[in-house]
Amino acid sequence: MNAAPSVTIPAPISIAQPKPRPLWLVRLLQYEYWPFYIFFAPMVIYYVYMAIRSRSLTFFTAVNPSIRLGGLFGESKSAILATVPAAFRPQTLLIGANASTEQVLSQMTQQGLSFPVVCKPDVGERGEGVRVITSKTELSQWLLLHPDEPFLVQEWVAGPLEFGVFYYRMPNGNASGVTSVVQKEFLTVTGNGYATIRKLLEQNERARMTWNELEPIIAQLGNQVPASGETVLIQPIGNHCRGTKFLNANHLRSSQLTHIFDQIAAPMAGFDYGRFDIRVPSVGDLLAGRNIRVLEVNGVTSEPGHIYDPDYSLWRAYADIAYHVKLLYRISEQRRKAGTSVASARTVLRCLYRRFGSSEPSATHE
Repeated sequence: MNAAPSVTIPAPISIAQPKPRPLWLVRLLQYEYWPFYIFFAPMVIYYVYMAIRSRSLTFFTAVNPSIRLGGLFGESKSAILATVPAAFRPQTLLIGANASTEQVLSQMTQQGLSFPVVCKPDVGERGEGVRVITSKTELSQWLLLHPDEPFLVQEWVAGPLEFGVFYYRMPNGNASGVTSVVQKEFLTVTGNGYATIRKLLEQNERARMTWNELEPIIAQLGNQVPASGETVLIQPIGNHCRGTKFLNANHLRSSQLTHIFDQIAAPMAGFDYGRFDIRVPSVGDLLAGRNIRVLEVNGVTSEPGHIYDPDYSLWRAYADIAYHVKLLYRISEQRRKAGTSVASARTVLRCLYRRFGSSEPSATHE
């Protein structure tokens, strides 16, 4: 009887994880991570050209006359949000500075708000100080970090989708439109059954680029080991500086979407130009104009967020920014002819100094 032939079983193949790119290389190759003063530097020439045409360096301050300096910096989020129709805004409380935990809880109870909620400073940009609060303890901790400023307590809108919709309308009523739609992809990790969340984040390039912002979350969740295939939401706040990926969703632009935002903006007297940050259950809801909740409205410093899609061309991004600067110019011209004045250069410089004079410029955008 012949012996059975021997079979050689090959050793398991170890598939190494690709080595993450150095952060300096990511910053160099992906303009979404460039400091804003470098990214926008080439656009200064075009801005100066428009300023010469308008005979004013501060022509943009005539836009959005109902918002301080058109929404340059330092405007009240609650004041702007209050102009949005009630059907489209989440329940929001404005709380004065130095409020105690018990005072906040009392106001929440009176208004029927319960955890989770979102706390955010009434004045601020790029998601500074914004946090989802799930308990009394977390509320107390947040208040300790923000003792001297009025803030908002906002109903938590689960979504699950978040978009930035850029909208304009000419003051004479002859034109309006949606010029940009960005979909925000929140930072998540997918488990493999053995790696901790910290380890998974260390392999995530976007997380590494925003590591400082994620440290509180990593301290809380970092040692957990998700099951294989389990997806864990790391950051529920849709800001680029917190690891959110911005995706070009301009395919959703349509006359119907413009009509929906015409309706949202209709009662917002003195609003001409800006970005609506919204949450909605589905794309179908967005296109039907239902279940939309406006989280914030941003003015003249708004950016068309789709340009930060990692696959978007730098030259197309500059062309889109130039288009929006020209829109600012056109709206400003109409406002000024109707009697709206522009702010002085001194006023604008004072505003900029208050915003940037004592802090480091952010290396990321929205």
